Order: sequence, then structure tokens, then C-alpha cells
Amino acid sequence: MSEQELLQEIAQLRAENTKLRKINDALISRVEQGGGNQYAPYAAFEHSVHLAEQVREKTQILNETLAEVEYSHRALKQANEDANIFKQRFIDAIESISEAFVLLDSDGLILLQNSNFATFWGKTGLSIQEGANFNDLKDRAKSSGMIRRASPGGEQSSPVYQLADGRWFQLNERRTSEGGWVMLYTDITDIKVAETARYEQGMIQKSMLLQGLIDNLSQGVVMISSSNQIEVWNNRFVQMSQLSPNQLRSMPYFQHLTNLTELELSERPRNKDGYYVQTLSNGTVLEIRDHRLINGKLIKTYTDITVRHRYAESLEKNERWLRLITDNVPAMIAYIGSDLKFQFTNQVYVDWYGWPQGSLDGESIKDSRVDSDYSQLRPYIERALKGESLSFEIAENNHAGEARYLLKSYVPNRNGEGHVQGFFVLVRDITERKRNAVALQKAHDQLEIRVAERTSQLKNLNDELLIEAEERRIAQVNLTNAKREAEFANISKTKFLAAVSHDLLQPLNAAQLFTSSLADTLINTESFPVVNSLTNSLDDLENLISTLIDISKLDAGVVKADKGTFKLSELLDNLANEYQQATSQYNIELRYVPSHIMVYSDSVLLARILRNFMSNAFRYAAKGKVLLGCRRRGEHVTLEVWDTGSGIAQNQLSEIFKEFKRLKSSQSAFGNGLGLGLAIVDKIASVLGHKINVHSELGKGSVFSVSVPIAATLEPLKPLTSTQFAVNPTDFSNYRIWLVDNDISVCEGMSRLLAGWGCKIITAVSLNELKDKVDIAYDKVDILMVDYHLNDGELGLDVAQHINQIRRTALPTIMITANYSQSLKNEIKNSKILLLNKPVKPMKLKTSMLYLLRKA
Repeated sequence: MSEQELLQEIAQLRAENTKLRKINDALISRVEQGGGNQYAPYAAFEHSVHLAEQVREKTQILNETLAEVEYSHRALKQANEDANIFKQRFIDAIESISEAFVLLDSDGLILLQNSNFATFWGKTGLSIQEGANFNDLKDRAKSSGMIRRASPGGEQSSPVYQLADGRWFQLNERRTSEGGWVMLYTDITDIKVAETARYEQGMIQKSMLLQGLIDNLSQGVVMISSSNQIEVWNNRFVQMSQLSPNQLRSMPYFQHLTNLTELELSERPRNKDGYYVQTLSNGTVLEIRDHRLINGKLIKTYTDITVRHRYAESLEKNERWLRLITDNVPAMIAYIGSDLKFQFTNQVYVDWYGWPQGSLDGESIKDSRVDSDYSQLRPYIERALKGESLSFEIAENNHAGEARYLLKSYVPNRNGEGHVQGFFVLVRDITERKRNAVALQKAHDQLEIRVAERTSQLKNLNDELLIEAEERRIAQVNLTNAKREAEFANISKTKFLAAVSHDLLQPLNAAQLFTSSLADTLINTESFPVVNSLTNSLDDLENLISTLIDISKLDAGVVKADKGTFKLSELLDNLANEYQQATSQYNIELRYVPSHIMVYSDSVLLARILRNFMSNAFRYAAKGKVLLGCRRRGEHVTLEVWDTGSGIAQNQLSEIFKEFKRLKSSQSAFGNGLGLGLAIVDKIASVLGHKINVHSELGKGSVFSVSVPIAATLEPLKPLTSTQFAVNPTDFSNYRIWLVDNDISVCEGMSRLLAGWGCKIITAVSLNELKDKVDIAYDKVDILMVDYHLNDGELGLDVAQHINQIRRTALPTIMITANYSQSLKNEIKNSKILLLNKPVKPMKLKTSMLYLLRKA
């Protein structure tokens, strides 16, 4: 029974009990008041007893009913208390959660909500009560703009709402068994804020990383928006533009900045390489590139190419200088490629044939003015293109139509693989020498005729014979004078080539320093093969010039032997170590038999002879074997170089010591020879007074030897110093170098080269300039490098002595010069200065520096 039914039954029983009590009271009152009937009291008593029994029964029933009602009431009360407790616990439970809770019936009416739900809607100004329609509330919230943004969610995600006050809520809802809804609104504002903060922090970090990246670029970078506003820049751009960061942070339109900076900000026509060049007022040269993005933005990059630009200008200057020198050499020089087209001609050459300077470049020898002589030259050209060096005499007419006699030499130019790429042409006008020889022969013939005639008429024509004898004497004097003049002209030419070596080697030294530095910088780039080819070309030019100068000096007699006693092993050990480095590259098996014999000779000139023998052996061995050793023969020792090459024919043994004579070499040759090596060997041997021997058999190999006298004393007078050791580039890190050279190009090239090795270098063109830059007496320095010939008559030797005299300890000093004279060698022989001749090889410079540093 329900509580309501129990209450109704209790009320009914109480009403019946009250009614029965009233009846009982009425009956008792009637009995007490009535007395007419004597039987009436008994009847009334009997009736009252009966009524009392009925009342008792009814009372008992009522009491039982009341007991049941009381029990039901207590049970109902307990149930109500349990229900209230459960309801309160449920309310406490939903109140304890942080989410907004609401329970809806199937019609969307609110049955139950927690305070968080009321608070959630209370902040919107909407009144929330139980029994209100939730769907109406949602419609009012959307129409009032309370919900700014809503994400409907999906199968794997719940709907998310952003309110107008900035709060974020996630809705979780579920159907009840009665068709209603249970909804939880979770406040995810903190999560969203944290998420937004993390995203913004990540974007800030990425922005800082990107900004740091572009700030560390060596290029100036700026990004201009599609509306021509500056958005992004780096520190290098600020330095180049000299604009303040505050000016750039305001995102100005770049056309407003054109009057505030020298930098070109607008787009300009670009060259074929996709960039354009701007030179600033301070001399800085910039390479500017434009990169247009898909979104219309423009990225401009500014690269400082000042050094590269100056280097290119320096190369052009050196090229003009070399052109000036070759144009003033009293000999015709040209180079013809394998396609028979001129690639180079000096001024003397084009003047002789009457062509303007440069007009022959690219012209075929067949189509030039000398085509009338091509039929005579063709056999010689074909032999030169086959790799043969040759000299021949030929008669030609110059541009004035004069018949002249020319001595031409063709020297083939081979590449690293041994293929002939063209040939050098060296031409000397020998007309006067030829005419003198003809005149001499003619005079000799006439003299013989006259002597024969006068002999038959000796007695009768004695006076005429005396006159004729006088004429012969005069003719002989004239011929002697003519010969002396021809020899003097040849000696003058030779001395000119020897004297011009300093001016010729100075720019060549600078060019080689620049190319060595550039090669170190671009070693892993696409430009490295070009730089390597340039280096090889400069090396070939150096070898050509050095060889011609050596020949000239030997012919002029300026080379003198500086003989002394030294241990032969020191010289041979150096040579063996030097050529051992090339054995693996050229597949040569090198054997060396050492000797400790003391000899008397010039160690430098003797080394030149042996190096030439070794180079020839490596050139012709063709993956064979080479032996370096010596034999004692009486008072002399014979230094021998054996090879297993192709050998030399007996009829060619006398030819190999002539100038511009060179046999066919293997493809593993060291370089492009001119056929002057053995000619120099022969001349050096004459200076030393040593004998050269050659023994060769075709198909078996050759033996080249030089005989040197054994020293009378057992103690060496001047020990040789070996610098043949491995060079570690890191040995020069942070070493301080002072360089004094009057050639700015050499200073710049040496600075770039040594800086690439890690050195800290200070350059100056004079002692006074060096004093302006450093304290020469106390500043720390590791090596001093000086050029011998400085400006205004200043000598590098005097500079070195001045610096070392005022310092507590003398500096390790390197004298770099293009002066090859023996007098200079004698001048510094007893000093601690190390002499290096220009052009300086980087590897030789490294070994010399490391030798001085280790010695110090």
C-alpha cells in the first residue's frame, strides 16, 4: 500500500471510532435518564454489554489496524528517509563534480541540476529553474550571441563550445532509459589556454630559431610582403643597410626607405646568372638575388662578394701584367691548339706578320696571312701534334715583304693523360746570323780564289799579294766583329730573360697564392675543377718560365758552383723520400740503396741533376721499376738512376741533351715537359765539372749517371737540412705571422692562403707600415716573412735584421724573393734566415714554416 492509501485508511478508522464513541455516550446517557420501565435497566445493561463487546471488538480491530498503520507509517518514514538520503547523496554527488550537470526528461524539461549548471547559465543572465525547457534555453543562448563558436564533434569526439566571455566547454551527453538526457558540461578553458600557450610558445620558439638561423647567415636577408612592407630581416641586412632595428620593426613600406639606405630594395633586371651587382660607396660589392614566392612575397638576399670581385680584378691585372711582359720579350711566342687555331700570340708575333693585337686569336693557321707558308709548315705541325719537340729553320716574308730567316721551335703541350692539346711556337729571327754566315762563307771562298791566283803569280805580284793579305786581315776583322756582335746580341737577350725573372715571377707568385687559397675554399664545389685547371695552367707557365730562365742563366754564365763537402746520404735520402710519395699514384716500384760517402760538389745543383734523372725515370718507366743508388769508382762515386722503361735508341742518345728535344713519354708523366730538362743537366754538369753518362737498351730500360769526386775530408763543411716530413694542417692553427712585401697582390694572396691554414697574419708593404700596425719589439709573433726587394731601395734583409736586433729573441725568418742570384745566397748563407724563391709552392711553404717552428 502506498503512503497515501494508508493515511486515508487511518483517517477512516478514526472517524468510525469517534462515531462509535458518540453512540456509546448517547446510550449511557439514555439509560441513566430513563426509569419508567423496570426491565429497562437490565435491557439497557445487556444492550450496553453487547455494545461494549462490539466496541471492544471494534477497538481491537482498530488497534490492530492502528498497529498496522503505525508499522506502515514507520516503514514509509524509513523509506522516505532512505529516499531522502539517497536523493541528498545524489545531489551531493552531482554538486561535488566540477562539471555542470543537468538531467532532462524526454520533453527536454529540467528535472535536476547542480549549482555549477546554474552558475554556468547564471553568468549569461538567463534564469535557470527546474521545470524549464532546456531546448528553449539553447535557442535563446544562440540568438543572444552567448555561444561564439561551436564544434559539433563526431563519433570519436564530443561537441565543444566557446562562449562570448572566452570560456570553453565540452559537452558529454547520454540517453536515459526513460528517453531523457543526462548532460555534463566540462570547463576546458584552462586546457584550451594551456594548449594555446603551448602552441604560441612553440611558434615563438620556432620563430626565434628561424630568426637565429637567418641572423647567423653571412648573407643579408629581407622579406617584403605583397603590399611592399618589410616583414622579416636579419642582422646582416641591418649591418649592410645601416638602418636601425626600430625603423624596420614598424614594418615600413620599402619605398619609404630608399632614401635612407644605399641598398637597392626594388627589383631590377638581372644578368644571365640570375643576379645583379651593386657597389656601395665604401667599396663593398654585393651580389643581389630576388626570389618571388607563390603568395606574392619577395625575398631578397645580399651577398658580400668584395673579396671575390677584387680577386677577379687582381687576376685580370696579373693577366695584363703577364701580357705586358710577354709582349716585350724579344722573341715571337704563340700557342696553337690541336684544331690548328691560334689561342695566344704576343705583340712581337703579330707585329712581325702585320696583324692587330688579338686579331689572330681563334683564327686557323691555314686561314691566316701565313697560309702561303702552310705547305712548308705542315710536316712540322703534324710532327708536333704527334708529341715531338722540334726546331727548324725556314725563310718567310714579314709584313713589309722583307725576306727573313726564322728559327722556329715547336713544343707539344700534353694534358695529364699524355694527349697533345696543342703546341707552343717560339720563333727567333736569325736573318743577321744567316747573312753573316753567308758573308763569311762568301769571303772565305773569295779568299781561297785570290790565294790560288796570287800563289801562281807570287813572284810578280808580291805587292798585290801584300795588299790582298791586308784585305783578308780586314775582312777577317770585320767577320770577327760581326760574329762578336751576333754573340753579344744573343747574350743580351739571354741576360734580359735572366734579369726580367723578378718582375715576371712576382705576379705569377701572387696568382698561384690566390689559386691555392681559392682551391682550399671551393674544394667540394662545382667550381673546383675550374680552379684546379687554372692551378695546373699556372704551374705549367711557371715551369716554362723557370726552365727558360735557367737556360738563359746557364747560357749567360751567371750560375756559379758553390761547392762544399757534404754527406751523400742526406741528399739521396731527401730525393728518395720525395719521389716515394708519387710511387702509388704512378704504380712505380722505387728501390733506394743508401750511401754515407762524403762528396765534394754543389748540393743544390747536384740535386737538380738527380731530380731530372728521377723525373725522366718515372716518366718513361710506365708502371715499372726505378732504382736510385751509387757506385764507388776510384776517387769518384757514380750516382745512378735505373729504370725499366722503353729505352732509348743508340742514334738518339746524343739528341736527348739538345734543347727542345723530348722523346715520347708515357701517360703517367709528371707534367708537360719542354724537352729542356737534359739540356739543363748538361749545362749544370759543365758548371760543376762533372761527367754525365747514359746507357740504354730499347725494350729494357735506361741508366743515367753522374760522376762526383769523393771529398778529401771526412767531416761535412755544410750539412744539408731535410724538410721532408708529413705536414699536418692543424700545426699552424692560431700561429701569428708577419709578412712584409711591397706587392699588395702577394700580401692579399698570402693572407688568404695562410688564413685558410688557421694562421693569424698581419701584412705590410714596408717596415714603417708594419710599425704602425704592431709593436715590432714586444708583440708576440711566431714567424717573420719578408720580400727581398721592397720599395724605395729598402731591402727585406735589412728589415729582418732591424726587427731581430731590437727583440730579445730573434724571430724565425723566411726570405721570399724572385732573386735567384748566387750573391744573395752567399749573403744570407751564414744567417739563420731561410731562403725561398718565388713562385712559392704552398706545400714547400708549409714544410718550411713547420721546420722553423719545430726548430724554434
